[in-house]
Amino acid sequence: MRYEQLDRPVWNALTTRWAAIAEGDARAWRIDRDYGVFGAAADRSSESLAALAALVPEQGELWMVEREDWPAPPGTRFVRQAECVRMICEGLAVGKPPTFEIVDLNEDDAPAMYDLATLTQPGPYAAQTNRLGDFIGVKQDGALIAMAGERMKMPGLSEVSGVCTHPDHRGRGYAGALMRVVAERMLARGETPWLHAYASNVGAIALYESLGFRLNGTVTASILVRT
Repeated sequence: MRYEQLDRPVWNALTTRWAAIAEGDARAWRIDRDYGVFGAAADRSSESLAALAALVPEQGELWMVEREDWPAPPGTRFVRQAECVRMICEGLAVGKPPTFEIVDLNEDDAPAMYDLATLTQPGPYAAQTNRLGDFIGVKQDGALIAMAGERMKMPGLSEVSGVCTHPDHRGRGYAGALMRVVAERMLARGETPWLHAYASNVGAIALYESLGFRLNGTVTASILVRT
């Protein structure tokens, strides 16, 4: 498989498998605000950039993820930009089965999932991010202590995302085991798992490489707000 779709992941998700939850028009799209914060313009024309600017909330952020450099649309500014590595997994490395139970999460778990993501900050996570794909987790005494799931989707590709563990339960292999199951399920569906990691997060990158993910380029994550 060729991976050019991942050079503009937000645009390609919003115009394919995220189209049902996209807001905007052919000049610029953003994901429904209940699901997330991502948006993209069709191109760098003044019309497209103005349309993207209109999708930035009055109070809040819009996230862009692009391989190329993009200007801030008129009336907006970048409050943060960070280099991220893109990683793909065409086959998982051999690993040991987990020694703990992994459970499928459902809508009843949504409040606990949101609380865990808010506490641990694995990346943008909104009230209905859990509906973007299948999520799994680890519970202790009925409380959710770790999870992982799916986010951006485009033809043949699904992003591993929402990977987080409660601070009191880290260092027990939950993240790697959960990611392995998520990726296994994607591969079984005929999809290639992929993900982003901040380039500075060497520990996370090493974990992903140990699972079978490999580097496949870099992108810039940019956070826009209104001026």
